[in-house]
Amino acid sequence: MAALPSPENSARAVALELLATVLRQKCPLDDALAGQQAMAGLETRDRGFSRNLVATTLRRLGQIDALIGHALERPLPAKAWGVMDILRLGACQLLFLDTPPHAAVDTMVDLAQAYGMGPHKKLVNAVLRRFAREGKALIEAQDAARLNTPDWLWQSWAQAYGEDTCRAIAEAHLAEAPLDITVKTEAAKWAEKLGAEILPTGTLRRPSGGLIHELPGFADGAWWVQDAAAALPVQLLGDVKGRRVIDLCAAPGGKTAQLAVQGAIVTAVDRSEKRLKRLRENLGRLGLEAELVTADATTWHPAEMADAVLVDAPCSSTGTIRRHPDVAHLKTPEDVAKLAVLQKTLLAAAFSMVRPGGLVVYCSCSLQPEEGPGHIKALLQSDPSITHAPLRPDDVGGMADLISDAGDLRTLPGHLAPLGGMDGFFAARLKSGLKRAP
Repeated sequence: MAALPSPENSARAVALELLATVLRQKCPLDDALAGQQAMAGLETRDRGFSRNLVATTLRRLGQIDALIGHALERPLPAKAWGVMDILRLGACQLLFLDTPPHAAVDTMVDLAQAYGMGPHKKLVNAVLRRFAREGKALIEAQDAARLNTPDWLWQSWAQAYGEDTCRAIAEAHLAEAPLDITVKTEAAKWAEKLGAEILPTGTLRRPSGGLIHELPGFADGAWWVQDAAAALPVQLLGDVKGRRVIDLCAAPGGKTAQLAVQGAIVTAVDRSEKRLKRLRENLGRLGLEAELVTADATTWHPAEMADAVLVDAPCSSTGTIRRHPDVAHLKTPEDVAKLAVLQKTLLAAAFSMVRPGGLVVYCSCSLQPEEGPGHIKALLQSDPSITHAPLRPDDVGGMADLISDAGDLRTLPGHLAPLGGMDGFFAARLKSGLKRAP
């Protein structure tokens, strides 16, 4: 794209660059944000606006594209993708961010000119002004949950959970997730300081917005950000004080921090040195310690067998769409299939690291059955020395509805809906036999 235009449009110009990076280069939004140098030159308010504009556009992309298709006499040619993205950002401002029409329309027309799309200025102006007049009525007639969910995900969730639960999942994705926090100690004290409530599972929750690093206790290492569902798998290991625990695929380290706070002797393994650097920085801020190992967890072996292993498996992350709306537009069924092969290998490797009678907890932030229950069923059938340790309500803060019929953790975005929902997670607890099958 061309150089960024005038300062008054720079926040929207950054958003345009970010949207193109996600949709055209298939880059995760967080990575796109980290690599967007122009973002650093924006005022704090403008940085927040750019990120929110892109995230909301991705969250509502199905609705927005349907409206644009309705407004155009004929589809835009593929080479006019920049015009399409400008229309998307303009529509998002008008219909979902309540930006005043003069600000949304005029600035997007200016962007079209600045990026060499002058011949399309009249089109951009006409379509966005129509949305300013008619858009609210049009979106009220849409099936937002269905339009914003890719077909393959809708079909997968409907088959796995039923049509009603599928719709509840999709509806939960329409709202920005609140900020969830795990504290080292004194949850009640920090809930008061942070203006947060304590969820049944122990997580602190406050509304999203603002700068995380400016919140009380962040600089002092009193807490870290972690979705309520992501905090549950470690709880399934029980009392880990003084026990050796290996955290596989550990970065960025929320679960490593939980284990360290609880007094475990933690070895955190990740194949990415860059991601481990971030984990090391997080532990430093929190004043926690763990052994960090850069290695491929499928082939690495510890010097000493562990009492427990946590497999935080790389996955499609479809359970995190409420926090990462780009996932819905980046992942494919082929990604799920490839990741399932890796997950199976990691799960098998975990049992070579744990002592006889030790625990293995496998978890993934995916809603896809292929990345969770299927692995556990296959493993138990293939290795009779491994036993399943079903969960009890007290393992998950008394929330029995988070436990599947098979006795595993299965959180859904629609759980805790009145309080803002939670990410979709699967976790199973397994016990290594005293004698492993050959």
